[in-house]
Amino acid sequence: MHVLVVHDYGPLGKLVLERLRDTPLQVSPLLVSDPASANLNALENWIPEDTDLIVNALWLSDPEVAQQDPESTHKAAFCLPVAIAEYARDRGMALFQLSSCYVFDGRKQTGYITSNPGQPFNELGNWQWECEQALRTLLPRHIILRTGWSLSRFIRKVQASTAASQTLSLPGRCRGQPVAVRDLARVITAVIMQIDCGAEVWGTYQYAGAEEINLYELGLAIAGLPGIPEGIRVVDEVPSWGQLEPLNTTLICTKIRNTFGIKQQPWRSGLVDEIAMLKAPNGRDAKAPAE
Repeated sequence: MHVLVVHDYGPLGKLVLERLRDTPLQVSPLLVSDPASANLNALENWIPEDTDLIVNALWLSDPEVAQQDPESTHKAAFCLPVAIAEYARDRGMALFQLSSCYVFDGRKQTGYITSNPGQPFNELGNWQWECEQALRTLLPRHIILRTGWSLSRFIRKVQASTAASQTLSLPGRCRGQPVAVRDLARVITAVIMQIDCGAEVWGTYQYAGAEEINLYELGLAIAGLPGIPEGIRVVDEVPSWGQLEPLNTTLICTKIRNTFGIKQQPWRSGLVDEIAMLKAPNGRDAKAPAE
């Protein structure tokens, strides 16, 4: 099976490529340095004709960034994957697409299952939900993987507050499950390997790290770890960006376990590695940018 990995300069694409290159699969990278400005009329120039599966490893997981630039979010979270899905449909290819817990509004008192309808209230969740619906209509052979919080996003918040000697406000009312990027790469690779074995397991799945936690407690867990400067003060308050956070983003992940045998790993075990990864320079995989 020939797998094309669409990625940016972030660590997820790099880790997925590293894992897949240790398998018998034929693997090709496609670097999209700026998804919002990609020329969607030139897909035939970037996607090899013998591609069997396109993996869109562009992980959009920060609602703050999305809210600040709605137009770019629309293009990256909706226009690009939908264009890829249409291209894949016409050529008999399959698509692996990432989504997130932000497709939900957080009003449910218990964890969300894959069949719960999306009711997003921020820009990121809106376009991810629209993308999910479009893919289900356009391309039967698809995998949609919803993820929990990006662990790196909140590590960066802690690091930024220590660098600026500021108090860090995190809303204890918001609960969910972080995901370490290396763990997510493991999950993506495991799904791809079973697709290569001929498993007809198309549809929507969810994955997040084991253990539900609120954002205030997550900040406390990050503070004081090796690689985090001392002296940070975390308080249970709602910052301005907290209005973009659903109260509940907990994902029930039994479907991915029952279908693929993929078990949730504790996000705490990936904390130190995630901090070290953020300090390291991003690797760049050689491929012409899709711009």
